[in-house]
Amino acid sequence: MFSKSSIRQSFLIQLIFASASLIFIFSSLLYFYIQSSIIEEKHQELLDYAKNVASNESIYGAEMPTPEAYLGLSIEIVHLKKAHLDIDLYEMTKNKKSYLTLIYPFNLDDLSYLKITKEITSTKILLDKILNYLFIINIAGFLLVIIYAIGLSKMLVSPVKTLSNKLSNMNEHLMRPIIVEELPEEFEPLGTTINHLIARIQNFVKYQKELFIGTAHELKTPLAVIKLKNQVTLIKKRSAEEYIDALNVTNKTIDEMNIIVSNILNIGRQEGAQLEKPQEVDVIEILHQKADDFRLLAENEGKTLHMYFEPNGYMAFLQISLLNQIVQNFLQNALKFTPKDKSVTLRSSLNSHGLLIEVIDEGCGIDESSDLFAPFKREGNKPGVGLGLFLAKSAADALGAKISIKNRTDGVAGTVSSLNLNSKLSCILPINKK
Repeated sequence: MFSKSSIRQSFLIQLIFASASLIFIFSSLLYFYIQSSIIEEKHQELLDYAKNVASNESIYGAEMPTPEAYLGLSIEIVHLKKAHLDIDLYEMTKNKKSYLTLIYPFNLDDLSYLKITKEITSTKILLDKILNYLFIINIAGFLLVIIYAIGLSKMLVSPVKTLSNKLSNMNEHLMRPIIVEELPEEFEPLGTTINHLIARIQNFVKYQKELFIGTAHELKTPLAVIKLKNQVTLIKKRSAEEYIDALNVTNKTIDEMNIIVSNILNIGRQEGAQLEKPQEVDVIEILHQKADDFRLLAENEGKTLHMYFEPNGYMAFLQISLLNQIVQNFLQNALKFTPKDKSVTLRSSLNSHGLLIEVIDEGCGIDESSDLFAPFKREGNKPGVGLGLFLAKSAADALGAKISIKNRTDGVAGTVSSLNLNSKLSCILPINKK
């Protein structure tokens, strides 16, 4: 039921120990309070007797005594060798009976004192009964605390066990998200984090086979071309210029293979970037920097880059390299597919999810029925390996952001690439009014 490092066992031990200590302390304080109250009452009773006797009044004063008041009461005058001004009160036991004795000054001239003794055996028996009752109540209370602690610990650990059972039954072929709404409020962030991790794993499992097959295919094709070119070249003797042309074709094919390998290596680098420590950055400032970098590139290609950023500042905790990779991929694709004398727009705005970053182009559009984020997926007639959007999707998943690419709906040909950052890890900067 419990292990060495069981949270439930630790909670049970601490709760039982704390409750037992509280019950013991409370019962002890209650008993000592009752005991001191009763003894104080007896003390006051003996003191009243002594005052009445010392003032030559009836021992009970003006009140009519009850018959019980006479029982066990003894009054005598004793003489001391030395004056003692303080009032002494002490308790003694004799023949299994308990007595409470008070020494009270009577006549200081002859050093005489009143010694009033009252049998308190019945009072001691009552106190013993109270102590026994408290002991029984403590045992019953301790048992109830144990039962309550077991039930409470089971209730508190239940969500953890539920999450643990669901995760233990998962594998790469059977992964279902956790229903966060069914979890207690305190476990909702944990459930959300686990669902985010599950989504990333599902995305990886979905594309890993396609990635491996695509990698093999992309590398196999240029290798076959190189081999074929070499075989044709070796069939007969050729001039030096023809050999040079053949080698140039081979080098061009090798360069294409290097591009493929570099892009595949970027996947590994991105996995490392996902483990970087998130930093607090101003996303709007990063967008300004990216826009400045690509504005010159757009002008050189005869295109225009427009910028519209709202709000003026937006702080977020994230890995800068992942954000740069996504925005850079969006801008590169937009400029690649946008014809000359057309424009590309980079803008940001706030929505219910957080900060929405959009790159809008005037290109040829996309086929929305195809999975553009799959590895080696290409659109249009432009050159490329087809790993850019795959890397962008992986980076967005690591950031906990939403990414999408859709055709424009404003009557203009082109696409809208969007990245929606989560507002839970972000905040809006105050606008500086100058």
